[in-house]
Amino acid sequence: MGGDHGPHVTVPAALAVLDLDPEVNIILVGLRDALEAELAAHKRAVGPRLRIHHATEVVTMDDSLVAAMRNKKDSSMRVAIDLVKTGEAQAAVSAGNTAALMALSKFVLKTLPGIDRPAICTVLPTFKGRAYVLDLGANVDCSPADLLQFGIMGAMLASAVEDLPRPSVGLLNIGAEAIKGNDVVKEAGELLRQSHLNFYGNVEGDDIYKGTTDVVVCDGFVGNVALKTSEGLAQMMGAFLKQEFKHGLLSKLAALLAWPVLMRFKKRIDPRRYNGASLLGLRGIVIKSHGSADAFAFQFALNRAIAECRRGVLRRITEQIALEHPAATV
Repeated sequence: MGGDHGPHVTVPAALAVLDLDPEVNIILVGLRDALEAELAAHKRAVGPRLRIHHATEVVTMDDSLVAAMRNKKDSSMRVAIDLVKTGEAQAAVSAGNTAALMALSKFVLKTLPGIDRPAICTVLPTFKGRAYVLDLGANVDCSPADLLQFGIMGAMLASAVEDLPRPSVGLLNIGAEAIKGNDVVKEAGELLRQSHLNFYGNVEGDDIYKGTTDVVVCDGFVGNVALKTSEGLAQMMGAFLKQEFKHGLLSKLAALLAWPVLMRFKKRIDPRRYNGASLLGLRGIVIKSHGSADAFAFQFALNRAIAECRRGVLRRITEQIALEHPAATV
């Protein structure tokens, strides 16, 4: 029900996933009338693989955490997460309020053994393929132990989804040398070197898109700034390119000739294809879609949830945490 477009995006995306993947079942959680109306608009109805679970309330993008947690206990967001807790669903996907989704997920599902704080992880395109970056805003102040846990979670996610036996892990810093950075980053580097992970060492901001490592670890403050800066730069470059191709007849002719290349380039960096951030460290799979996502983008968020379920991401994280910290128990 959340995001900028609600069921007008989430329902057609769900229908597309059902059509393409015969092994998936989907529960639409929210206001029954709104969901049934959207299904009717697409000439579809509930069935063995698609059902509606009614929720009487909706967490809006402007709701405070107090409102989401205490005053809206039958919100679509809360109910969807409850379904994951009870095992009725294997994953929850939402385009709604990020802070509320993280708070409710942590409150309802709790964290995995040995994990102190959940982290938000997303995928970014690189010269070599894709990089998993975390945390992206859930934890502004982090301890060295938190950053180690982020490295474990990111590595296990990349290993599962990308079929990488030992994904490389980099620690985002202001320099590649071990002596660079603040005390927290330095200590985190030592913990990562002593771990069983394939730790590459420190990486800098440009290494993210170079694809220097498969996983990039940072605190939520740095990660969120890096992500938003990247998004702003991409938008500016796209706008500049359009402006230049409109300068005169020759520029327009050049644009026409370059159209196939431009379309391939656009497809390659299309942010919709990377939609769906994982809330890692919870006792259940929760995926956050961008609030402005269209149906095409939301479909990728759903597919990310499906992939994490099929590849056993939670099991892999639990096993790796147990390897690093044998005292951690379920």
